[in-house]
Amino acid sequence: MSRTVGHRGAPRDRLARPLRILFPLWVLGSTLLVLFPIYLVFMVSVAPGIAIFGERPALLVTHPTLRFWMRVIARGDLWAPLLKSLTVASLTTMAAVATAAPAAYVIARLPARLRYGLLIGLLVTRMFPEFAIGVSVATRFARVGLVDDYLGLILAHLIGALPFIAWILVGTFEAIPRELEEAAAIDGTSRLGTLLRVIVPAATPGIAVAALFVWLYSWNEFLYARLLTTSQNTLPLQVFQAIDRGTKQQMAAVAAVLLLPILCVVSVLQRYLRPGTLAGAVKG
Repeated sequence: MSRTVGHRGAPRDRLARPLRILFPLWVLGSTLLVLFPIYLVFMVSVAPGIAIFGERPALLVTHPTLRFWMRVIARGDLWAPLLKSLTVASLTTMAAVATAAPAAYVIARLPARLRYGLLIGLLVTRMFPEFAIGVSVATRFARVGLVDDYLGLILAHLIGALPFIAWILVGTFEAIPRELEEAAAIDGTSRLGTLLRVIVPAATPGIAVAALFVWLYSWNEFLYARLLTTSQNTLPLQVFQAIDRGTKQQMAAVAAVLLLPILCVVSVLQRYLRPGTLAGAVKG
């Protein structure tokens, strides 16, 4: 018997050893593949022209310069778009999470057939061409005076973000054991108190993912910003307009300004993306 088990286990051991070596290499390669474009943007923004546009472009800048950043900042046309994008993205995220989280919790507690039907309906809404929806939304918003208005842009971003993050949060709330709610009810906690004190803290990783998705979507969104803006640009619109102006280093500096808040928000929210948050929750 022992020989048979040992004979069957040997091929698995031979496969496991290469996988233990290849998996870290795959993770490292994937990380470098993702970070390389970001590195190029920052490198070009601080590189002298001869270093990257010569016959042999270098991937490492030995004499960086900040003069292209200073030129971009000195123009003074980035601060208003930066403030508008930060405001719209942050308010959109708060409104989307506050709206989608209770709705997703209710859907997660529905019977399976009804729950899955609603989930499919949420996904179907994301299959329509966004341009067709955007033109209709922009036309109606123009009639009620929501063009060049923060509220109009926030509402437009919610149209695109709400279905998907509701779908994400339904899966998050489904993973939370009902025993937590039952234990809270035994302790005399109301349904609203259970949602705020027990369910929401347990769903923090999923809510963080949803918030990150909404913020990135709103921060990078271009279509609605273009259709609903005639005077004050968002930062993506400003970057788009900067493509035909200045040098390549200046364009890279403007793109780097667009990237910096993304890196800050990801670094803040990643602390909430903890695996095993529910481990031991029922026992505790």
